[in-house]
Parts: sequence; structure tokens; C-alpha cells
Amino acid sequence: MSLYRKDLGASGEKIAGNYLVVNKFQILKKNFRSKFGEVDIIAKKNNCIYFIEIKTRSNDRYGKPYEAVTNQKISHLQKAADYFLLKNPSKDLKLKLAVVSIQLDINEIKFFEI
Repeated sequence: MSLYRKDLGASGEKIAGNYLVVNKFQILKKNFRSKFGEVDIIAKKNNCIYFIEIKTRSNDRYGKPYEAVTNQKISHLQKAADYFLLKNPSKDLKLKLAVVSIQLDINEIKFFEI
């Protein structure tokens, strides 16, 4: 991965973290890694635990950021979420998968449950 892409990703994770906190999410963990893949942010809000993929693009030349979340990525996210909950049981919390899509050139942040 190029340095530019790493910096873009790091910027996106910081922006997404701030967005989630402002919107009353409690961040539990960042960059959770498992044999199934990485979850960018695990957060809690109300009675739900969210496993969040962050996609950041500088512009939409290659499509919107959220369009980069493939069915395969969703499957990996689900498996990583299941693994996390196996290791960290949360009986009272409902599991949700989500995407934070960030497009920098138009200052756009979108949150999607998937």
C-alpha cells in the first residue's frame, strides 16, 4: 500500500472516529484484527454493537467510497464480528454492520447500516 493510501486511510479513520463520537457512539476498539480480517472500528450505541468499515476517497473519480464495500468484505466483516463476540460476549447487545463513507473533496460523510 502506498504512503498516500495509508495517510488517506488514517485520515479517514480519524474523521470517522470524530463523526461517531459526535453522533453519540462509544468507541470500544479500533483496528481489531482477527484471522477473518480487520474491523476498522467497533462501537456501541444504545443497545447495539456496531462493526464498522471505513472507506475514504479524495474524490469520486473511481466511484463513491461506499461502493468499494464488496459482498466479500461484508462476509469478512460479519465473520470478524462473530469472532469478536465469541471472545467478548455481549448478550444484551444487537450486532450491526455499518460503513462510514468519506469523500474528502466535497466534505461528505455518510453512515450506512448494512
